[in-house]
Amino acid sequence: MPLNIPILLTWLRVALIPLVVGLFYLPSDWMTLPDRNLAATCVFIVAAITDWFDGFLARRWNETSAFGAFLDPVADKLMVAGALLVLVQLDRVDAIIAGIIIGREITISALREWMAQIGATRSVAVSSLGKIKTAAQMTAIPMLLFHDTLFGIDVHFWGEYLLWVAGVLTVWSMFYYLRRAWPLIKEKAGPN
Repeated sequence: MPLNIPILLTWLRVALIPLVVGLFYLPSDWMTLPDRNLAATCVFIVAAITDWFDGFLARRWNETSAFGAFLDPVADKLMVAGALLVLVQLDRVDAIIAGIIIGREITISALREWMAQIGATRSVAVSSLGKIKTAAQMTAIPMLLFHDTLFGIDVHFWGEYLLWVAGVLTVWSMFYYLRRAWPLIKEKAGPN
């Protein structure tokens, strides 16, 4: 396993996930709910920034690796799933949208794993649609963690709206990837 700054940033993102979740399980006399919301939002934003920064540095310093390419999306999916589960528990996100998003992540991860095994990784490479979906999620989730108004703007309302947009993009991108992989799936499945 290579150890460089981009990989360390990815590991930092993985380490921040339990912190976001754990903040909501601290004893109530340690921290008020608005303080927990703000702290979880800040930690999530730091984690989301490391997502962008580790990829930027890996490309810029030519430190990309197979392990980094594996760990980065795993960290992203863990971060999103962990935050969504907390938000469902806090009744800030509908379980249906969380299930759609998490289910898509599992499906596409499994598809990518299978495509890698048959040497067809390029068929399911990250698309711009997937990047837009991720951006919508990474914007919506801290808004929902914050769960308050900011400068007179109902941040929770806009976070909820944006998460539904992300949900639509999630389904759309899943079908996009499945459609691209379908000829190989049919070929490898063989006759019944």
